[in-house]
Order: sequence, then C-alpha cells, then structure tokens
Amino acid sequence: MSAPSATFWHGRRVLVTGTTGFKGGWLAIWLARLGADVTGLGLAPPDNGLFLRARIDEGQRHHILDIRDPDALAAAVSAARPEIVFHLAAQPLVRASYRVPVETFSTNVLGTVHLLEACRTSEPPRTIVAITTDKVYYNAEHVLPYREDDRLGGHDPYSASKAACEIVIDSYRASFLRERGIGLASARAGNVIGGGDWSEDRLLPDAIRAWSRGETLEIRRPDAIRPWQHVLEPLAGYLVLAERMDADPALAGAYNFGPLTHEAADVRTVVEIARRSFGRGEVLFGDVQGPHEAGLLTLETAKARNVLAVTPRWMLGEAVERTMNWYRRADEGADVRALCEADIDAWEAAT
Repeated sequence: MSAPSATFWHGRRVLVTGTTGFKGGWLAIWLARLGADVTGLGLAPPDNGLFLRARIDEGQRHHILDIRDPDALAAAVSAARPEIVFHLAAQPLVRASYRVPVETFSTNVLGTVHLLEACRTSEPPRTIVAITTDKVYYNAEHVLPYREDDRLGGHDPYSASKAACEIVIDSYRASFLRERGIGLASARAGNVIGGGDWSEDRLLPDAIRAWSRGETLEIRRPDAIRPWQHVLEPLAGYLVLAERMDADPALAGAYNFGPLTHEAADVRTVVEIARRSFGRGEVLFGDVQGPHEAGLLTLETAKARNVLAVTPRWMLGEAVERTMNWYRRADEGADVRALCEADIDAWEAAT
C-alpha cells in the first residue's frame, strides 16, 4: 500500500487553499510533518475551529483571503511560487448550498477558475490537485458504484457546483496545462469523518454536540448509504497522487478516493457504531422532510488502487471509533495538535 514519502515532500514549496477548514487543516499538519514548505490560504478561521486549536499556522505562512477575489489570490500564488498546489477551499455543505446558492457557485466554480488562472499566469507549479467530491456524479440511485468516467451532474447547488468544477478542471488541463507538462488532477472523495470537524449538518459533529449536552440526536435519513472514510485516507491519496503526477504528468485526470465498495454503510449503522464508542446517547431515527439529498451513493476506487496503489488502511469501525475518541479526548482537554499527530502516527504504522 502506498503512503506519502517524507523524502519527496521535504523542502517542497506547497500551496494549500482551505487550510482554515477541516480537511485543509489536517493536510497542512501532515505536510508540515513531512517537511514541506507550506503556504496556506483560507477564510478567517472560526474561534473554536481546528485551525486555531491545532495551531496550524505554526511553521508555515498563512494568508487570510477569499478565493472569490482573483487579484488577492493571484498575488498570493505569485508570492508563494509553489511547486505543488492542493485546492481544497470551498463551500462544502449540501444543505447550506440551498440557503446560499450564489455563494456556493461563486466560491466553488469561480474560485476554482481564479486559482487555475493564477497558476497559469504566474510561475506555474508542476502539479495541481483540485479536490471536488463524490457528489459530482449524476446520481441515478443505482446499486453500482460510480466510476471516474460516469456522467457528471448535481441536483442540489453544492453537487452541481462541484460537477461544474470538474468541467472547469478538464478545460484548463486540455486548453492550457497539459501542453506545458503541468499535471492537473481532480480528486473525488467520499464522506469524510475525523476529529476537528465542527461543521453543522454533518453526522458525527452533530452527534458529539447532541450527546455531550445530553440531548437527543435527530437523524433525518437513517437509511441513506454513503462511502464513509477517515480523513487521513483521502489525504494520503491526494499526497500520493501529487507525488506520482509530479514524476509523470500523464497521470493527470480524475480519481475517486473512498472505502472498499462493500464498506459503504447507511447512516443508522454509523450512528450505532458512534454511540457504542461514545458510551451513551439518545437517537431519534426518523425521516425528516427537507431539501433533496441522495439516498444511495457509492464509489468505485479501482483506479486509485491500480494506478496509485492507494488502498484504505482503516475500515469503517476503526474510522468511527478513532473519530469519537478524538472528540472525547479533545473535550477532556487533550492538546488538539497532538491528537492529530497521534492519528497520523497510527495511520502510518497501520498495514
């Protein structure tokens, strides 16, 4: 199984957008451990978020900016002179996208255009990995897992915006970057869990909030099936993809990152594992009406396994248990940065 190479990343100039978010914060921590020279870009971090609690800005340069501002973004990219770029900045929530559709499309689509244009017109990086989502596929609610060449589409504004990002990425790759030997890939990850995510309308953060207060967790769609995975799984995939593509830009393209197909699980199963791990918690399983959300979504990850040798190390049970343990220890006062480092250590040691 492939794992990120410290030898490769040591001293590399890396730009990460979205470092004040959940996945971007974890990626910045991992890159720092690998010895990379990291520049992070993101919106102002929330007071109680991962960025501040894990001191993610230590040992790296960080700039507060909005990727919808093309001039500020272009100046930051030019100053960083990155060799490798990871683009994670986004409006990442499905239900929020119904409330703020214009912000969702402008951030996710135009923000991606602004970043790729900044990379194109400055001293260009060798490698760009743009993170989208498993929800870029036109969801026909069928039992077959989605492959990278399946039809794109989206019912909700979030999914539609990310499908549009894929078209933007493909256009920049074909029109500008491939001929210059620059590798540009899109990474489509499944539902990501892990400590440090305090977003609203996400299953385990909602569970932690409710159970810590002695409240009942209300589940709106208990039978919805998703490809759940610990945050370190797709991040490892992004890092390995960048390493391979840096050596061979012809590997550019779209890649799914998720659990093995049989590991996809419904919301009810994940909640029960989380409740056992937490040790208590009331749950109300219902079918709360609300905006449309897909009922069945699974990914085919054969391309990542065969081309990159990327295979999940933590199965569903361990991923959920480690996530709940992270939150429990953080609530007890453990150092949040140390909790992230310990999970990375454990993942690297796993087989």
